[in-house]
Amino acid sequence: MSILVMKFGGTSVADLDKIANASARVKSEVANGHKVIVVVSAMSGKTNELVGWVRETSKFYDAREYDAVVASGEIVTSGLMSLRLQDMGVDARSWQGWQIPIETTSAHGSARIKNIGTEAILAKFDEGIDVAVVAGFQGISDEGRVTTLGRGGSDTTAVALAAAFKAERCDIYTDVDGVYTTDPRITKKATKLHKIAHEEMLELASAGAKVLQTRSVELAMRYSVPLQVRSSFSDEPGTLVCSEEEIMELNVVSGVAFSRDEAKVTISGIEDTPGIAAAIFGPLADAGVNVDMIVQDVSTQGVTAMTFSCPEDQLDLAVKTMEDAKSAGTIGFKDLRSETDIAKVSIVGIGMRSHAGVAKQMFEALAKDSVNIKVISTSEIKVSVLVEQKYLELAVQSLHDSFELHKLS
Repeated sequence: MSILVMKFGGTSVADLDKIANASARVKSEVANGHKVIVVVSAMSGKTNELVGWVRETSKFYDAREYDAVVASGEIVTSGLMSLRLQDMGVDARSWQGWQIPIETTSAHGSARIKNIGTEAILAKFDEGIDVAVVAGFQGISDEGRVTTLGRGGSDTTAVALAAAFKAERCDIYTDVDGVYTTDPRITKKATKLHKIAHEEMLELASAGAKVLQTRSVELAMRYSVPLQVRSSFSDEPGTLVCSEEEIMELNVVSGVAFSRDEAKVTISGIEDTPGIAAAIFGPLADAGVNVDMIVQDVSTQGVTAMTFSCPEDQLDLAVKTMEDAKSAGTIGFKDLRSETDIAKVSIVGIGMRSHAGVAKQMFEALAKDSVNIKVISTSEIKVSVLVEQKYLELAVQSLHDSFELHKLS
């Protein structure tokens, strides 16, 4: 039995005409001999509307009821697509997360998948059903309550189902026709990649590229699931996200990613003693602050400074957490300075592992265009910098040109 997973995002099922268009794509894969598991998001804008209703109804809402409400958007889409497929002569039925079941943790709003049952859907396939339309973004906890998987949860659902059913491939249909070397809205020279390694896609997603959700790429890499990013609105070939071994010639740099709304915090006058980093970042983690880049200055006479970045909308919480820790005597520091209007720009490429001078080329390109670097962070296949937000587009264009990414494909 050849199984294919097809996931359609909110813009791809935004109205009944788009649901019909997506259903036609599913029907064509059935005609090619596949059994298809379709994963759908809520219709575009619906989840935000449902979240708004919850917050308007209850300021301090029960997270379990929140999940019960927001999961309904995907349920509506799955039912509508099943009806459309049936009208097209395709034997299809809809599935909610609990019916499969997709078993998750009890962390409502950000649950993680623990196990997926395959027996029920496989039994229906054996009976002759061709398509299982699954409501994405949701599962069921050990307590029998509906859970949701957090932002981008339908991507996670699709990849997890592809892994559980050992699918031939997982196709992610969206409003773009693949993964580009950078955002085409920033530079017209951006080029669509035919293939990209799981690890590169993971780094690009974590650095700000919004084509795929980070958790879905993590799952695809862990279980070696081939992902294909395709457009719902054209027949152009997409981008295959696959294992490194499937790419003949690895690019030194495959893409430039960015994140606009960053903030920078610098804490100075800290005693440089064992455990000081844990004393700073422990309370931040407990408060739910998503710390990204971290730089510690060289110690001078037993005193050091620590700089970190976080999302701009978490800056007030980060500053309050540090000031509370100082008041409680957990940490001591002389000064705390914060800065907004910061952007993060990253270059990513598996080829960096075997090529020297990539960081040097990056810094020279930015210096040539007078883009000042505030913080630098590196990993094996990524170099990230913080710059003033007003220089973001210039920095992206400069790096894209310097590494000649327009020549990739």
